[in-house]
Amino acid sequence: MRSVCGAVILIFLILAFAAIAVPATNAASTSAADKSASPVLAAFEARIQAYLDLKGKAESSVPHLSKDSKPEEVVRHQRALAARIKEARAGAKPGEFFTPDLEALVKRTVTEVLSGPDGKSVKASIMDENPDVPRITLHEQYPTAVPLSTMPPQILASLPQLPKGLEYRFLGTRLVLLDTDADIIIDYTGRVMAP
Repeated sequence: MRSVCGAVILIFLILAFAAIAVPATNAASTSAADKSASPVLAAFEARIQAYLDLKGKAESSVPHLSKDSKPEEVVRHQRALAARIKEARAGAKPGEFFTPDLEALVKRTVTEVLSGPDGKSVKASIMDENPDVPRITLHEQYPTAVPLSTMPPQILASLPQLPKGLEYRFLGTRLVLLDTDADIIIDYTGRVMAP
């Protein structure tokens, strides 16, 4: 009986050690990948913070909305905020947020998700009612004729988290950075997935 208990305890200890060792190995490889991407992500987060500061100044010059604001007042507020942001970012060019390094990271992420076991259904959810838009312009309103695309959680989980008021959306095969408060596109990528 004692030898059976000893064997059970030994097996338990081996399994417990193996369970601890396996995640540690995966965590080490994940942190190595994170370290290679961390300067790119840190720079992205700094650009986002600079944008939020600029947006805060723009918002302070636009009349505030009340809780009882009518839809037309909300739209007027969005348009006024968008105009102030566009004015403050007059020299902005595509790729200021999605730098080549970050765009490459986004493309790798999208490729990995779309080549995974749920890839076909994820892509179908992205492309559902999401026609390719031939031309995207900075500081323009998200096209009203195009519904907001679905952002699959598998892709969102792999991208840098955004603060409230900013969202990732797909327009065709390109990813856009959308300011939802001003309803404008503040940056976009090239094609990050095949049509």
